[in-house]
Amino acid sequence: MKKNIAVIGYGGMGGWHVEHLLKSDVANLAGIFDIKEERQQAARDKGIHAYDSLEQLLDDPSVDIVTVATPNDVHREIAVKALAAGKNVISEKPVTVSSEDLQAMIDAANQYGKLFTVHQNRRWDADFLAMKEIYESGVLGDVFSIESRVHGSRGIPGDWRGKKEFGGGMMLDWGVHLIDQILQMVKEKIVSIYAVMDHITNYEVDDGFKMNITFQSGKVVHVEVGTSNFINLPRWYMQGTNGTAIIYDWDLSGKIVCCENWDEKDVIPVKTAAGLTKTMAPRKDDTIVEHSVPHPTPDVHDFYRNVCKAVDGLEPQLITHPQMMRVMKVMEACFESDRLHQVVPFKE
Repeated sequence: MKKNIAVIGYGGMGGWHVEHLLKSDVANLAGIFDIKEERQQAARDKGIHAYDSLEQLLDDPSVDIVTVATPNDVHREIAVKALAAGKNVISEKPVTVSSEDLQAMIDAANQYGKLFTVHQNRRWDADFLAMKEIYESGVLGDVFSIESRVHGSRGIPGDWRGKKEFGGGMMLDWGVHLIDQILQMVKEKIVSIYAVMDHITNYEVDDGFKMNITFQSGKVVHVEVGTSNFINLPRWYMQGTNGTAIIYDWDLSGKIVCCENWDEKDVIPVKTAAGLTKTMAPRKDDTIVEHSVPHPTPDVHDFYRNVCKAVDGLEPQLITHPQMMRVMKVMEACFESDRLHQVVPFKE
């Protein structure tokens, strides 16, 4: 039987959820609630039921699950109310703005015996899944460096995302995605974190950041988000002891280059403007082999399929409480590193 899902917050991401729920094979859209009357009317104009209040929505016994797609600072308050009302809860990312808030939400879910998860939709990005497949295949040998970047040139959107009181900033907006992806890919303990926040166009919240995660094996992952980049660097760059992989953009353009013969003979030096170098000379074609990047075809509807099955106890939820807390702790470590201007240890 399909689950009835109501969406709280009918803005950008709330609209995204509504659009996908209307096409879902496992859920029905019960309706929406937004504190702005014009957004309620916008829903009604499309034939979508709009609740008059949050209380009316939570009192509706037909609603099985609520999706919270409001500004970040009120996720905790709404989620706890919904859980107490007997609803299963999906929170948009970031799940909330602090580990303290998150623990309160987890405690409420445990107290009332309801499912609580977060919408980490970027786990279904094809570029991430392609790079994860490359990483897990071993084709690059022992991977020692991963770089993950998202670049834009429009600054922070001119809404609540630029305000600290609402939980704005790029770390909580895009950082939560990229960190979650890395932690899904690299199954190791974290040793330390170093981060620098950018304030190019916004001094209240970060409008970009650069961070390094050092894992127990010595592997270093660089994660970067920028909103003042008029030339973008590649989306992914991964180095291993036997090769390198690059994905330029979300369209999966890229390649894998692996070494066939380390003992190359008769290296021809490269002439640079001020001298010669053998070290940086390109390899001959017969010492390397090029592979294409995998092209996975993920289905974003799998998120709601999993949630609905998990509610019925048919399968475990994909995005778990410990995973949510680990991402939150990493983000908090980033803010602490930036404040102290130094590397901070990460205990787990």
